[in-house]
Amino acid sequence: MKKLTYILAAFVAAATFAVSCSKVLDEQPRTFFEPGFFQTEAGVEGGLTALYASLRYFYGQAYYYNINTTGTDEATYGQSADNNFKDADLSGAGSLNATSSRSDVLWFTVFPYINTASGIIENAEQVGLSNALIAEAKFFRGWYYFQLVQTFGGVPLDLGSGELAFNSTPVRTSVRNTVPEVYQAIFSDLGAAVNDLPENPRITGGVTKNVARLVLAKAYLTFGWWLENPKGIATYPQCDRKDLGGHDANWFYTQALSVCETAIANPGPYGLCTTFREVSLAQNDRNKEILLWADHTEKSEQYNGASLGYSGGSAPDNFSGWMMNWNHGTVNIDGTGCIQREASQEVGRPWTRMAPTHEAIKVFTSQDITKDSRFDGTFTTGYYGNWEKAGISRESVPGANGLIIPMGGRVISFIPEVLPDIKYPDAQSNKDGANVGAGTVPGRADYVFDLNGISRIAYPSLWKLGCYRTDYDKASQLGSPNAASTRPYNVLKFSDFYLTAAEAAFKLGDNTKARNNILVLRRRAGVWSYSNYERAEYKASFSDELAAATPATITLDYILDERMREFYGEGFRWFDLVRTQTWKERAGTYTISGSSWGAHKPETVTRTIEDYMYLRPIPQEQLNGMDMSDAEKAAYQNPGYTVQ
Repeated sequence: MKKLTYILAAFVAAATFAVSCSKVLDEQPRTFFEPGFFQTEAGVEGGLTALYASLRYFYGQAYYYNINTTGTDEATYGQSADNNFKDADLSGAGSLNATSSRSDVLWFTVFPYINTASGIIENAEQVGLSNALIAEAKFFRGWYYFQLVQTFGGVPLDLGSGELAFNSTPVRTSVRNTVPEVYQAIFSDLGAAVNDLPENPRITGGVTKNVARLVLAKAYLTFGWWLENPKGIATYPQCDRKDLGGHDANWFYTQALSVCETAIANPGPYGLCTTFREVSLAQNDRNKEILLWADHTEKSEQYNGASLGYSGGSAPDNFSGWMMNWNHGTVNIDGTGCIQREASQEVGRPWTRMAPTHEAIKVFTSQDITKDSRFDGTFTTGYYGNWEKAGISRESVPGANGLIIPMGGRVISFIPEVLPDIKYPDAQSNKDGANVGAGTVPGRADYVFDLNGISRIAYPSLWKLGCYRTDYDKASQLGSPNAASTRPYNVLKFSDFYLTAAEAAFKLGDNTKARNNILVLRRRAGVWSYSNYERAEYKASFSDELAAATPATITLDYILDERMREFYGEGFRWFDLVRTQTWKERAGTYTISGSSWGAHKPETVTRTIEDYMYLRPIPQEQLNGMDMSDAEKAAYQNPGYTVQ
């Protein structure tokens, strides 16, 4: 019998709710689920609520966010990084192993909730739960196994009482299933979810047919790549790269494309926002483009799952938005801290643990970013003075070139142009330039950074994950910027149907469908209603120009560039590069300037990305808790990682 050991075994922190009385989850915390609890209607319903709550324990958890972003072509470690980030970078600053890999967050979070889903599925029929509610549990089990198989390879389907059965007894042995066996279970669960889920969510944020369709399409696409294995990368546990149903890779690409086309033709309550900025605008959270999110609230600490006043950085807090946020609070002119921490999307709480690479910035600036709105809708590039909210009474501060910066004026800009008349402080250690080594340009009062000279300590912050609170007077107060974000963390988006369809069409050799799906998002990217940089309404449309600039022949690199422009910094990039086996090619080297204020000279860094790293290590803590011989533990671990 294949069994898995848990510290938490079958019991998870949970909540109960009333299915018919509310459009939102009514969480009532419980300590654990007993096996008999699932044999009651309240118990099954409580398990469903626990599944939704489980999303908060790794989506928005910054160390899990980091392991899927740092080390890719999107980001490297920042000036204040510890080894959680340096290890993930694979550039020699740290060492990624079974103890240091923060994919452990996924492993230890989702297995108990997979078991919860199995308990619901196993007992729901006898308590009279509808197929639609059972389908919600099947969705989560399929979704979580999909995350696991992409990360670790084959994983156990038997948690102690049989494959996909609810287990109530802690066990200390385990056998991993093969990748095809795990995908067979994924396709079964997600197929049932698509069939039985409703078109419209029964509660706000509830899963539906189209939520399940997107995950099913992505699973089909990913397994097709796995079967094809163009780079000959080994899998584990070792097995033939064959589908158990006898289908080839093209069959799975065809299924992925078909599922996406069905969803696009039948959007239900979902669809694309009019502009790219609206998707990530905090005031527009939970919009129609978001299929699934890990929810938070500023209304109640109980329902938020975390303090509303201060966070030290741990799950279930949503604190991922701090990581790629440079220390703008260091900006000091004439004794005035010009850019205060504020609970607003533009600034928030800086940690400087991660930084965008120059190559990532160039993916955006390779387009005309005065026309393509996605750069402006992804990064904060203009930083405005807010010192009056900290009680500092002065109308202006001295700016560059003998000019002044008025209250509320722009203090720092990250500019795309390589201007010959930018003048930086002479020494890298010199903090002149608003005390952060920024440059000056004749005629401008603001201090500037050239995007080609961004460093590990100064770079455009990630606007789209920025915090936002409504429970303070934004005109005169800073709010609670040191609390974790009370915004939902977005997990799945309707826009991904178009790029998943484009990739599947590309794999099938259908350039027309690949290009047409990409054009939908590029046309949307050309529509502007507001400029974040200017902090001003700006109505314009460059849709035709962006469509005309789209290559006639779509390549895989172009699809991956478009995925970055749409989904940059959202915590899923590693999966894109591993699926397409392009991680080493796209992220094996990167460019960035140093870690000192005033560092503007780009340096090329080489990463060591070996084929075995396409699977993350099984967490050492898991192996330590297993009652197995050293040889059995070594065989359980993914090749290339030492059992310690």
